[in-house]
Amino acid sequence: MNTLVKEAQASKVWFDKDNMWVALSDGRQLSIPLTYFPRLLHAGDEQKNNYEMSGNGTGIHWEELDEDISVRGLLAGIGDMTVK
Repeated sequence: MNTLVKEAQASKVWFDKDNMWVALSDGRQLSIPLTYFPRLLHAGDEQKNNYEMSGNGTGIHWEELDEDISVRGLLAGIGDMTVK
């Protein structure tokens, strides 16, 4: 791994009816279908909005939902790995 490459960091998360949106510190915005993350899909608005950034923005954590999502995984198109 090249240590000169800065890992992508989330700066903001928000939701619409079908998607989770993630703003990255470099100006990009990601739209991820909530179907990728069933815990978020079935959560209420208050639960979805009760998140914290982890790893200086390299991850997003929802304590109440027991959900952790890495920005690297989002960029790679990886959804919930616990769902079969």
